[in-house]
Amino acid sequence: MGRWALDVAFMWKALLTLGLVVLYYCFSIGITFYNKWLTKSFHFPLFMTMLHLAVIFLFSALSRALVQCSSHRARVVLSWTDYLRKVAPTALATALDVGLSNWSFLYITVSLYTMTKSSAVLFILIFSLIFKLEELRAALVLVVLLIAGGLFMFTYKSTQFNIEGFALVLGASFIGGIRWTLTQMLLQKAELGLHNPIDTMFHLQPLMFLGLFPLFAIFEGLHLSTSEKIFRSQDPGLLLRVLGSLFLGGILAFGLGFSEFLLVSRTSSLTLSIAGIFKEVCTLLLAAHLLGDQISLLNWLGFALCLSGISLHVALKALHSRGDGAPKPLKGLGSNPDLELLLRSSQQEEEDDGEEEEEEEYFVAQGQQ
Repeated sequence: MGRWALDVAFMWKALLTLGLVVLYYCFSIGITFYNKWLTKSFHFPLFMTMLHLAVIFLFSALSRALVQCSSHRARVVLSWTDYLRKVAPTALATALDVGLSNWSFLYITVSLYTMTKSSAVLFILIFSLIFKLEELRAALVLVVLLIAGGLFMFTYKSTQFNIEGFALVLGASFIGGIRWTLTQMLLQKAELGLHNPIDTMFHLQPLMFLGLFPLFAIFEGLHLSTSEKIFRSQDPGLLLRVLGSLFLGGILAFGLGFSEFLLVSRTSSLTLSIAGIFKEVCTLLLAAHLLGDQISLLNWLGFALCLSGISLHVALKALHSRGDGAPKPLKGLGSNPDLELLLRSSQQEEEDDGEEEEEEEYFVAQGQQ
């Protein structure tokens, strides 16, 4: 009877994990293809990103209110000093990462976008070494070389290569390295109290919106104000369809972050990293089948080389977490190239009054598509 109960519990956990992975895949892959489809007819990716940020902030605020009502515990609210000095750099880097990523969809294919964003791990490792969040090891050098070599092979003589789009998404990956490093440093500051992912999303979105606004005003402001699809729209039905499409993208962005949180909270950040590797393969296969993206044998070999570097990085994190005999927060950052949110687990805490039970919390920071 005991063995049967264990088998049932194992099967239930396996099915739950599979369901969460599928949910994560649906939101992550879905928003990638959705944004690419939308930018074919709506050529204002920065405005689209800003609207997504507004939707995420709205849903985060509603989630905070629901959690506060159900738990009867006040949510954290940062002072203006901490907010501007400690959160603003992370918010600005995140906004640029997400904005440039969506901007690149105007010029490049989903396959080139997916491959280039995978190089975010490369920049994350570099900035982790600069800020001494990681120790220089031969294995990390090998990871960097594999990812860089794979990226070169994938873009070499690519028939659908576009230098402008490639520069945008590569710049997003570079800024993403700064973003994740700053985010890790931000979330390791226990005094800020940004332990809950909803609280982190809530605090990041306004500054991300303000940080992206100057870029939007310079490159899209005038064109958007004179476009018949937005400010000069004379068809209410068309305007509602455009706004509805943008709002749906915001829901997908929020769902992506929440699905990542659910996956990590029920499994581990390692599971998310491994799932992210296979997600990139699925994205490339779907891009080749549905969108007709042309991927040569050399490109596939480069992608395989890049994935091997990411896989090695994930394996090193797994060995490092097991080597000390007890689970502890990982020093490395997640390897998922599409992450609009950073997920990290914290150690369990005990309340001083002894009336509260131990609880495990997870860190997340915004990002997109």
